[in-house]
Amino acid sequence: MSPARPCTGLRAAVAASLGLSEGPAGSTRSGRLLRPPSPTPAAPGARLLRLPGRGSVRAASPERVGWTEALRAAVAELRAGAVVAVPTDTLYGLACSANCSAALGAVYRLKGRSEAKPLAVCLGRVADVYRYCHVRLPEGLLKDLLPGPVTLVMERSEELNKDLNPLTPLVGIRIPDHAFMQDLAQMFGGPLALTSANLSSHASSLNVEEFQDLWPQLSLVIDGGPIGDGQSPECRLGSTVVDLSVPGKFGIIRPGCALESTTAVLQQKYGLLPSHGSCL
Repeated sequence: MSPARPCTGLRAAVAASLGLSEGPAGSTRSGRLLRPPSPTPAAPGARLLRLPGRGSVRAASPERVGWTEALRAAVAELRAGAVVAVPTDTLYGLACSANCSAALGAVYRLKGRSEAKPLAVCLGRVADVYRYCHVRLPEGLLKDLLPGPVTLVMERSEELNKDLNPLTPLVGIRIPDHAFMQDLAQMFGGPLALTSANLSSHASSLNVEEFQDLWPQLSLVIDGGPIGDGQSPECRLGSTVVDLSVPGKFGIIRPGCALESTTAVLQQKYGLLPSHGSCL
């Protein structure tokens, strides 16, 4: 099992290694602002970076420089043990290093979340799932569902930090269908803990202004623009959470926003059966 990474007192060293400068004297956040501040009023202590291309820039373009700089800033904060707000394919989320036990605790505290509720793990590639999970699924199933708006629950491997979800042998895996999040996970090079950017039991967030009360407790907020149309309640349902820990069966833990398409793949293409207690 990979040991938890030390995560205090590292931000300056990591920022320097990635070519980022220290903030002004007395600043509560290190690293320079990579783009002019958003017109949105910032809460004290928050760093806000507006993502160029609204989460879709990958090809070479004038915006690519800003995209890469935003990635480097986020990676620097994550490696220093900080909590970063990020856009995904479903909702805005809070991300931290899954190997940093202190950062995991910070996520629970700032959300007011019960430690009995597990955090999902965000990865950058389908191939990474086999490192962090014991996969007992039909060949091709993972690639049919990932990347996508689903969280796949499987048996965790010994590679994950023992302080991540210590009360369960399972873990939920996310690979968002979002270019920035895939690039971020790949550039970070390890598992990211991921949860929604809101106080527990409060409505989920589709733009950065909706969780502005959390900004002072975050090191960086990546603004990827509004997610979804924001009009219907369905757009705030989050990912569909599927238990795939029992071979040949599946259980729907949370219907989420992709229930119909997900169950069609599981049942019609792969012949999996709903497990007892599934919410189907």
